[in-house]
Parts: sequence; structure tokens; C-alpha cells
Amino acid sequence: MRLRALLDTDALGLRLLGGEDELDRTVRGVMTTDLRDPSRYLSGGELVLSGLAWHREPADSEAFVRSLAHAGVAALAAGTAEFGHVPQDLVAACAHHRLPLFAVHESVAFATITEHVVRQVSGERAGDLAAVVDRHRRMMTSGPAGGGPDVVLDLLGSDLDLRAWVLSPTGRLIAGSKTTGPALPADVCAKLAAEHLAAARTGRRGPHRLTLGSATYSLFPVRSSGRSAQGSRDVRETVLSDWLLAVEADAGDWPEERLDLLQGVTQLISVERDRRDAARTVRRRLAQEVLELVQTGAAPAEIAARLRVAAPVLLPGLGAAPHWQVVVARVEWDGADIEGGAVTQSLLEEILVDPLSTGPEHSDRIAVAHTGDEAIALVPLPAVSTEHDGSEAGILADVLLESVRDPLAAGLDDDGRVTLGVSAAVHSAEGLRGALEEARHARRVAAARPGRVCAAGHQELASHVLLLPFVPDDVRRAFTARLLDPLRDYDRRHRAELIPTLEAFLDCDGSWTRCATRLHLHVNTLRYRVGRIEQLTSRDLSRLEDKLDFFLALRMS
Repeated sequence: MRLRALLDTDALGLRLLGGEDELDRTVRGVMTTDLRDPSRYLSGGELVLSGLAWHREPADSEAFVRSLAHAGVAALAAGTAEFGHVPQDLVAACAHHRLPLFAVHESVAFATITEHVVRQVSGERAGDLAAVVDRHRRMMTSGPAGGGPDVVLDLLGSDLDLRAWVLSPTGRLIAGSKTTGPALPADVCAKLAAEHLAAARTGRRGPHRLTLGSATYSLFPVRSSGRSAQGSRDVRETVLSDWLLAVEADAGDWPEERLDLLQGVTQLISVERDRRDAARTVRRRLAQEVLELVQTGAAPAEIAARLRVAAPVLLPGLGAAPHWQVVVARVEWDGADIEGGAVTQSLLEEILVDPLSTGPEHSDRIAVAHTGDEAIALVPLPAVSTEHDGSEAGILADVLLESVRDPLAAGLDDDGRVTLGVSAAVHSAEGLRGALEEARHARRVAAARPGRVCAAGHQELASHVLLLPFVPDDVRRAFTARLLDPLRDYDRRHRAELIPTLEAFLDCDGSWTRCATRLHLHVNTLRYRVGRIEQLTSRDLSRLEDKLDFFLALRMS
């Protein structure tokens, strides 16, 4: 109940002496005391009743009120029987600490006020919600045997008749109440996730509400307890990784106690979220180790040894060595200096979950590492028949984002992008480095497309791009250095922009007019620059072979 409601009850005999601007405070309980410092017995939100027996001198008021304010009480109601009035120094102290102050007529017993407040608060708690929260907390802290978030949602259904579900930011159903009806349809999950992400980007305070058909849903964010404690400078740092709690009810007219209950439930679910993140630690570490070996040019035998360790963890019980597929993802924000690697890692783990799988093991077959702003997934696939090379198996880029595109687009708003690239399947450690570069090339193809959420697969790469990842590093370096280093050195000394000119010239298929227009140059200036490129490299850009060499060198640089 709110303080304002106390003034509307004539039988309580309360008269407001100060704090009119604070009358929307919520009263969560009541306490009668004449202790000089009762703060140790207060938990916040109480209406404190006092007969002022502690008052001996004006300085006592300041100390008493300060202890109440620090404890977070809702208001003080002072009886007039002791002095016949409320001392002015007490009025001043309450005004100083912005604590609402009521005078209680001497004809009104404190027991009458206590009974009224307790009756009102208990009614609004809809059957002792505090006891429900305690039950939930015991369930969640009992570990996996307690049933995780499903048990909490079942209790919400049985105790409060609330249908509730936990969803990922991609709209995947993580948990739901089994006691109040069928599971939430996938299309409804996607719409709820999209609404939640869109509302979160605007900074609106939750819970957010959405009506679909005849049902109204209230959406509560479920933030990782680690991130909640650390705080976040920018909502974009977490918007694509936070879970949400969807409740089939309109929370717009709920009392504070019920809202507090649901906030408590989200905190309990966040514990389960952190537990599942911790369970992914081994898979993440395996992916990170393999990635570092691949990127540092480790011997294939060393990489193969790590893959043999990873295979039983990611595909338990697999009899044969799996094929592997690499997925590379990046989240980028316009004009924002945000480290996106960790968020992209969490998001990619969600995107790659099999939507048809159920239970806590749904993500056990995915290992995702991150480096810089990039997340890299190592996905094991059951070995295919020897009659095929496996390139057609596994994850298809064109369907990878289909079910999550709308929610993610809502979270990205108009200043973010998610791009993904998918490699072909490879069957050995020797092919893993090529698969990684292939996935990165595919992601660049996706990044060149319009739209907030884009993916590309290995089958979409041009033939020369498909071959580049398998060129040895020393050959790549020697080839690009011989052709491009003279131009780079010249650009550093003279700021001649020969490299950008070469890229534009090749991109315009050698058309002088189109290239000059693109670079905002006179054609004669363009001819001079191209002539300087040919002079420095001893190549002829009118010859197809030399054009192709420059094109490949730029792609490998």
C-alpha cells in the first residue's frame, strides 16, 4: 500500500506534518518502537510508530530520524500523548531527511494502525508472497537437483496462477511452467523477444508489456548477476545477451509487492544463467586453445591432439572422428567504442543452438571462443559418408539466422549489425586453418550486404577466394610484398594514395572514366597514378595476368 492511502482512512486519525511530495512511497510493513536507535530491527519500507518516549532534548530528534532514514523506512507516525503535540525539532529533522511525518491523535491506539496496515499489505501480497520467494530461493540454491528455473516457474503457476517462460534474446524457449498449459509457440517467443530487445534499446524501464491476440504479456529482463554487479556503461553491451522472463499477465496495475516478487524471480533465474555459463567454460576453453594453435601456425599434429580432446566433450559417445565446421560472427555498432567479443560469443552460442533440442544439454555440442570483436565457433559434425567430401553437410548459412532475424534486428535498432560466415566441413586438423579463413571470408561477404542481420556460407565464395585460405603463409607474404610493398612505401613518403587507386581501378574493371568518377579525379591524374604503379612494380595493368596478380595480392594482404 502507499502512504497516501493512510490519509484517506479517517479511522486512523493521521495528520500529515511534512513530506507531502513523498506520499507515493510504498509501505511494506509496520513497527512500533521507542528505542533511540531501532535501525537494527528495520529492513526498509516500514511505517514506524513511536510514542516519543526516547525524546529528551532537541538533538535526540536528529539522531532518531537519521537512523530511520538510513534504514529506508517509508514514514514516521508520532503519537501526541507524551507531549500533547509533535515537537518542532522532530518536524524539522524529518524535513531535513525527507522522511514523511504523521501525527497520531491520542485517541487512536497504535494497535489500530498496525492492524490496518498489516491487513492491507497482506492482502496485496496475494497470499504471503514472501513465503513464495523463500521457497523459490531454496529451490534455486539447492543446485541442479532443485530443477532449475522450471521449478520456479511451476511455483509461479501453482501459487500465483501465473504462466511464465524464460526466453533467450533470440527467442529460444529456455524454460517454462509445465503446470499451467502448453508451451509457448515459437512465433510468439520470437515476437516477445523482439519487443523486449526493442524496449531495452529505448531505455524504457521494465516491465514491458505486449498484447498478442487476446493475451497480454509482461516482460522482465534477466541480467547476469556478474554484469549486474559491475554495471554497464551502455545498454548495447548486454542487450543481445540478456535473457528475459515473460509472464502472461498485465503488470501495469500490479502492487509493488508483486513486482518485487517477479524481480526476485529474475534474480534467481540469473543464478541459473550464470551456472549454465560456467558449464560452458570447458567448451569455451577448448575452442580458445584450438583457435590459438590454428592462428599461431602450430603443427597439424598438435592441433589434431587438441581436437581429439574436444571431440568426446562436444560429441560424447561418438565412435568416429567428427568433421568440423567453423562459424565466425561479429557484432558491430555505429560510432561506438564497445568491446563486442564476449557479447558476440554469448550470442553465437544461442544462435547455434538446435531449435528442436530440449534440456540443459542443448548447447553441449558447441564450443565458441572470441578474439577482439570476433566470435569463432568450432562445431563438430558426425562424420559423413566417404562418398562425399562433407562440404554440403552441417550448418547452412541461409537458414542459420532465419528464426532469430526479427528479434536480433529489434535489438540492433538502426545502429548495430550482426554478420556471420560459415565454412565448409573439414575432416582433419590440416583443413581447420583453411576453414577458419574461409568462414572469415564468408563473413566479409555477409558484411557487404544490406541489412542488420546477414550470413553467408562457403558456397557463396568466388573460386579465387575459396583457394586463398589454403595458400601457405610464407607464399602469401612473399607474393603480396613483391607487388604491394613498393606502393605502400611510396604512399608513406608521398601520400600518393596508390593502393586505394589500384583497388578502385580493379573494382571498376579497368574503366578509366568510372574509376576517375569514383575517386573524384581528372582522368589524366588517374592515368598518372596508374603509370606510377606500373613503373614501381614493373607490371602492366592492361594485361589480364597482371590485373589478376594485383587483385589476388590485395585480397591476401
